[in-house]
Amino acid sequence: MDVCLLGTGGMMPLPYRWLTSLMLRYEGSQLLIDCGEGTQIAAKKSGLSFKPIDVICFTHYHADHISGLPGLLLTMGNAERTEPLLCVGPRGLERVVNALRTIAPELPFPIEYRELTEPEEDICVHGMHIHAFRVHHNVTCYGYSVEIHRAGKFQVERARELGLPVQLWNPLQKGQDVEYEGKLYTSDMVMGAPRRGLKVTYCTDTRPVPVIARAAEGADLFICEGMYGEPDKQAKAVEHKHMTFREAGELARRANPRQMWLTHYSPSMNHPEEYIEEARRIFPRTKPGKDGKKVTLRFTEE
Repeated sequence: MDVCLLGTGGMMPLPYRWLTSLMLRYEGSQLLIDCGEGTQIAAKKSGLSFKPIDVICFTHYHADHISGLPGLLLTMGNAERTEPLLCVGPRGLERVVNALRTIAPELPFPIEYRELTEPEEDICVHGMHIHAFRVHHNVTCYGYSVEIHRAGKFQVERARELGLPVQLWNPLQKGQDVEYEGKLYTSDMVMGAPRRGLKVTYCTDTRPVPVIARAAEGADLFICEGMYGEPDKQAKAVEHKHMTFREAGELARRANPRQMWLTHYSPSMNHPEEYIEEARRIFPRTKPGKDGKKVTLRFTEE
């Protein structure tokens, strides 16, 4: 899975920092989380295209997380996309997107909507398992974990012991049931235990709440809001329902991901790296997110 943090800014774009958005790519399909002003420029600078975007997840409907959508839709349409686009977000999604589409009314592809209403919901699409979890902001807001599940290894000797011909092995590997000589065979009869997959958890615009640590538990990458790095901004974080570097570090310590990137910085914080030790003292595997920061996550051989 290719991961690219397109922008790391909160509230307003800056000459050196685009608004927060994240692109994930897996087996030719792309998933975008949030689409603030400047997302297209950030994507172009990172060498990413728009036509393969199959899913857009929105954390919430503040302008810095969705105002780039009309332009993005027009660009996707100009690329002659015809496949459906799935949009996921809190209740009111279709109303908000249709309002923005006043300036992008004609598209050559349909938009499908999945409005989130429960505290936690799951969606499986294009080989990706999306877990949405409600967080605590001053409007309804969700975080997302995106996982690639990985089946166990095919047990060749077991298939031979069962007398299954080779042409039936592939369907069983894909999880399909097959019938042979009057008997039904299921994939669990020839597959080993599931192996470790891949997991990216993303949350922003929230106070620290337990569901975030649960959702990010064991993630390969946890991307978390660090709105304020300065120690004297704690009261402001509480008032506006955002997080500090220290609070992000506490969540990461409980979740124990392989690494954490901070994002969604206040416009007043010019150099987040100056405050990164505040989080690293609590969770050493913390890195400051930067526009265009990339990583390719790979399956382990276990």
